[in-house]
Amino acid sequence: MAIATTDPTTGETLEEFEPLTEEQLDEKLERASAAFAAYRLTTPEQRAGWLRAAADLLDAENAEVAAMMTTEMGKTLASARAEVAKCATGLRYYAEHGPAFLAPRPADAAAVGAQEAHVAHQPLGVVLAVMPWNFPLWQAVRFAAPALMAGNVGLLKHASNVPRSALYLGELFTRAGFPADVFTTLLIGSGAVERVVRDDRVVAVTLTGSEAAGRAVGAVAGEVLKPVVLELGGSDPFIVMPSADLERAAAVATTARCLNNGQSCINAKRFFVHADVAEEFTRLFVAAMGALVVGDPRADGTDVGPLATESGRDDVVGYVRDAVAKGARVLVGGEVPEGPGWYYPPTVLTGITEEMALYAGEVFGPVAALTVVADLDEAVALANAHPYGLGANLWSEDAGEREVFVRDVQSGMAFVNGNVTSYPELPFGGVKQSGFGRELTELGMHAFMNAKTVWVGAGSGEQGASRSSDAAE
Repeated sequence: MAIATTDPTTGETLEEFEPLTEEQLDEKLERASAAFAAYRLTTPEQRAGWLRAAADLLDAENAEVAAMMTTEMGKTLASARAEVAKCATGLRYYAEHGPAFLAPRPADAAAVGAQEAHVAHQPLGVVLAVMPWNFPLWQAVRFAAPALMAGNVGLLKHASNVPRSALYLGELFTRAGFPADVFTTLLIGSGAVERVVRDDRVVAVTLTGSEAAGRAVGAVAGEVLKPVVLELGGSDPFIVMPSADLERAAAVATTARCLNNGQSCINAKRFFVHADVAEEFTRLFVAAMGALVVGDPRADGTDVGPLATESGRDDVVGYVRDAVAKGARVLVGGEVPEGPGWYYPPTVLTGITEEMALYAGEVFGPVAALTVVADLDEAVALANAHPYGLGANLWSEDAGEREVFVRDVQSGMAFVNGNVTSYPELPFGGVKQSGFGRELTELGMHAFMNAKTVWVGAGSGEQGASRSSDAAE
């Protein structure tokens, strides 16, 4: 794929960018490695100040940055503005809490025969982030904020269809006061990623993207023994039980499916509704999906903009046509609108069977698969009968049902009576083929740090207990 900004409302390529040459890439890797030597010695308070300054820049530039993202990948201006604000919030979260996350963790010195014992968390070095286009700023910032706060140096290989967003991020942290080369954007194609992962100057890698991309990067990282965090696909279940507030559940279900034009790994995609309330929930859900306004994402009142790429829309069309050909019924939507741009309407399908590609796939567009179930056990079983396990939703006022859901659903995140989303205060990640490792919170920071055991014995002339370690490894 060419590195280019293409307006998804028209299909017009607005700007193309030359990828880095081998020599240019090598120079950036060398500069990043050299920057780490000094940056790791900066104080948490210095890093926190720079993070706050970056947040202030985002707040000041919210409107223009949001417009840039909308132009590159088609999200509505309202959602783009919210994304910019969320990035500022995430930066301030790590500025506020980062110093405490980095403080040494005391251990029981007496139990290990030491005068002092603790765990020190220290940065690893240069970390490569391979990021997707669907949240052009937030995906990168939720890596960058904890990584930079930790004292690591970041390299960003962004998706090739959001180069303006990538370059903006590459400049943001330097403008905020971070030392030169502490965060660098690499304009390279996917074919160059393996070379960077294998480079000895890069110590770790994080990837958010497709399962195929995760397998490829994870395999290389494993071969060269470098830590990796993978946040991959998702096909989140949305379970509705009889005790639920159906009007609220249907409203949130509509947002959960169509947020970001239906292009989010944590969009709810599979809807399992108890038979006792299936008719009413379906009526409410189909009406709400059908009422959404599809159009120019820059226009006021637009709910759903175009899909980001032509190939992405082709994939969605293929999933729906395959399902219909194999017996699924379209309750709303399902037809590609005429005219320019890569639009697709909010769509609800029912009659889903295992023979359909969307049963075990991830539809990255505003298409909901609705299935009626007899009880919670059936809903959870169907939810778990899927390769992915990122997030999951339950709508129920029954305490017992909530307990069973949280206990039994196979997902990295379980939300009850609310939409799955990401917060700096909560860990983010999945299980099964949705990847491994966690982003955000303290866990996200420590993912790329050395948890170093520090044991200090009594010096000569000092009194101190000593415990034999003959049996220790």
